[in-house]
Amino acid sequence: MNVPARLRTAFERAYEGLLRREISGAPKHVAIIQDGNRRYARKQGEDTAEGYQAGADTTERVLDWCAELGVEELTLYAFSTENFERPEEQLQPLFDLLEGKLREFADADRVHEQEVRVRALGDVGMLPERVREAVDYAEARTVGHEGFTLNIALAYGGRNELLGAVHEVAEDVADGSLAASDVDVAEVESRLYRSPVRDVDLIIRTGGDERTSNFLPWHANGNEAAVFFCTPYWPEFSKVDLLRGIRTYEAREESWRRARTKRAVALVRSLAATETEAARAVAGRLRETLPSGDAAEMEEVLESSGETAD
Repeated sequence: MNVPARLRTAFERAYEGLLRREISGAPKHVAIIQDGNRRYARKQGEDTAEGYQAGADTTERVLDWCAELGVEELTLYAFSTENFERPEEQLQPLFDLLEGKLREFADADRVHEQEVRVRALGDVGMLPERVREAVDYAEARTVGHEGFTLNIALAYGGRNELLGAVHEVAEDVADGSLAASDVDVAEVESRLYRSPVRDVDLIIRTGGDERTSNFLPWHANGNEAAVFFCTPYWPEFSKVDLLRGIRTYEAREESWRRARTKRAVALVRSLAATETEAARAVAGRLRETLPSGDAAEMEEVLESSGETAD
């Protein structure tokens, strides 16, 4: 059944309003796998290049939505190392688009008004010179901005990123310039592709596939980021889809909060039965990490055992 555009728009606005009421904030860092540009083009009976152009238009809208919702960093999976295996007739239009959009974005008034900083993540040296120059131009034009961070993953592969970092660490340990005991999280992160400012809170993948495709394994999987898979192709991605992703993130965070509180209360209850001093000490430390309502629940546990967490 074909739904009139007017009714469809009214429904989407109502649904968007409902979603806005259901979420209380936004994740700080969202990463998106922009899948489905070519399939969208085929569905529309258009050339592949038209699909990528439509996807680029969606990217600009998503930037506005993120800024509106309070997201502070956005990472887009624009071109993977596996993409180099595509036929030349598909690669050149894509490189044209990347070059053009990087330069266009770097010169856009709203980018500078909103203090958007553009950074490339990946083995940029693998890209054609004209795209590398566009990357350098966009980064140089926005280097001082601090309002919003846009990371564009180009020639990116998560395994390659980690493997390169491991090789560098191993070489430095072997030649004595780095002690094995000094290898920690910060040391590894310093050797990743121009590391994102913060860990990823939410990964979104469009196009219907339910996999994260080697995307940001250290910053997303390592942070146990929430993941939202949706069926629209990237050019069809809407603000409602973004809000649904944020709702998934908040539901996951709330589930974790409840589980963390349950474990904390169970620990205090177990200790309070036999080790009251230890229970008071543990409750005092945990109280600082839990919301006030959850901390109050621990107080009740101690009070019921004749102690308080002073």
